[in-house]
Amino acid sequence: MTLRIALAGAAVALFATPAAAQWQPAKPITIIVPWAAGGSTDQVTRVTAAELEKHIGQKVVIVNQPGASGSIGTKSALEAPKDGYTWVAGAAKDLGTYKVLGMLDTSVRDWHLYLNVAHIAVVGVNANAPYKTMGELLDAMKAKPGQVSVATAGVNSSGHSAIEALTRAAGVTYKHVTYDGGNPAVVATVAGETEVTTQLAAEQTEMIRGKRIRPLAVVGDKPLVIEGYGTVPPLSQFIPGFKDPINYFGIFVPRGVPPEVIATLDKLWAGDFARSDAVNKYAQNRGAIFSPMAGEDAQKAVFPAIQAYAWTQQAAGKAKVSPDTLGIPKP
Repeated sequence: MTLRIALAGAAVALFATPAAAQWQPAKPITIIVPWAAGGSTDQVTRVTAAELEKHIGQKVVIVNQPGASGSIGTKSALEAPKDGYTWVAGAAKDLGTYKVLGMLDTSVRDWHLYLNVAHIAVVGVNANAPYKTMGELLDAMKAKPGQVSVATAGVNSSGHSAIEALTRAAGVTYKHVTYDGGNPAVVATVAGETEVTTQLAAEQTEMIRGKRIRPLAVVGDKPLVIEGYGTVPPLSQFIPGFKDPINYFGIFVPRGVPPEVIATLDKLWAGDFARSDAVNKYAQNRGAIFSPMAGEDAQKAVFPAIQAYAWTQQAAGKAKVSPDTLGIPKP
């Protein structure tokens, strides 16, 4: 099965008939994007914010606050007044693993999740790199342990999660080069600062279409069709049995805000947002999957990625707190 955005129809069917919003915000809402501008979180959050403005009757302001692998901006939202006017965006996996990595004292259950898309990581190389296939790159990583440079948005980023999963499965090592976001990591690979990036398809698609990056594999077990390019094979084609849990993104509202805020967002996600043409088109254009979910369904959907990454970091000796002490059992 190929990853296509036609899957969106199944996601929409999960939601009920929309109801009228109950909360009428009296001032603009701030969504903190804890990564640099231009990355996958920034992209989809701006599309989502425009959709929200249509339904809540207020301006939604995006504030980029990168640093410490997303934990600085997330901490700002967590510590903001619980009045419902400050949210954060990103990958739900991050919320569930900050505590494991000793970055921030929070867990995914501290937040109301409003998912918009699932992003897919891609192994991309500089267009002038000698690697024409994923097999050739793996051979190089085996021949030159710790020397092949890989750009990501830092520890706990989606790109880092992807390269860690890949290297553990393949039994290879790499040279990690970190940046303040997915977009800077991709640009660095295009510029030749690094040979490889494992950031998300959404952050690489324009460079792939422009032949500035050569995509070698999807970090997963299903191929990905990128409009204007073609099909990218799955990593499982090169590492038999390889799988990687789906990485869901969205906006997150800290628990403790007024209940009418949550009631309004719940209804919106069950109705109009679940049929958003704008977010669906974004997903189709950027190699993502339109995946509107909220509430307990969202919590259940995001847990496998949290679990997998937490234990990958534990096995690599990078965890500061053992996942099993935080209610994250070993998969």
